[in-house]
Amino acid sequence: MIIDFHAHVYPEKIAEKATQAISDFYDAPMVYHGKVEELLASGSKIGVVKYIVHSTATKPMQVESINDFIIGLKNEHSEFVGFGTMHPDYENFEAELKRISAAGLKGIKLHPDFQKFQIDTPKMDDVYEAMAELKLPVLVHAGDCRYDFSGPKRIKNVLDKHPNLTVIAAHFGGYTEWDASLEYLAGQKVYFDTSSTLWKLPIEKANNMIRKHGVEKFLFGSDFPMWDHEDELGRFNKLDLNEEERQAILYENARKLLGL
Repeated sequence: MIIDFHAHVYPEKIAEKATQAISDFYDAPMVYHGKVEELLASGSKIGVVKYIVHSTATKPMQVESINDFIIGLKNEHSEFVGFGTMHPDYENFEAELKRISAAGLKGIKLHPDFQKFQIDTPKMDDVYEAMAELKLPVLVHAGDCRYDFSGPKRIKNVLDKHPNLTVIAAHFGGYTEWDASLEYLAGQKVYFDTSSTLWKLPIEKANNMIRKHGVEKFLFGSDFPMWDHEDELGRFNKLDLNEEERQAILYENARKLLGL
């Protein structure tokens, strides 16, 4: 069994436009279009039983509608576990976090590069404390050498300031900034996911990062619709892991983290 901790889906009417925008942002082709049926078909080929699905509000006015969409997905599909969104300029954040928590969402996704804010800005301190109080983990897009919004050093600042907040730093702790991830985040109280990393990170460095950070703090993620599940599992299977370690990253760590 597999839990995919990093998957995106979009409303049918905007799915292709949304994926094209992401493709343009990263200057990379998308394998799929971010539609629900595509995600379920791709994941079923490798035995995914749960998908943590999320999207990102690039404007404050989008927060509630995106959260409603994720709540609806979670209610319609037993395979889906929903993470809501938040924006640093959304004013009534405490009430919205309570609302989506009561509705069954299990965490929050932030993408500072899309949302154009530094992850460690003091503006987010009260938001992070509210998340921690509600026991809502935050999944953060981490890294990208093109920007200075979500690098590993900034994530370390968040960890130091908010020790009760559960943070998942996507992409091995920092997309294209894996040396900084090793320096600032390896061994810290933070989870990493494997999404959008194993196609580019040398296998020896990936193995080294897993050993230094700890198998128990890694989560498998596809970053659908950017990647196909069979391809991502194929890359994952090249890692130097025994069967117990494989199952921990593919399933057990996520199950324990979210109480599934």
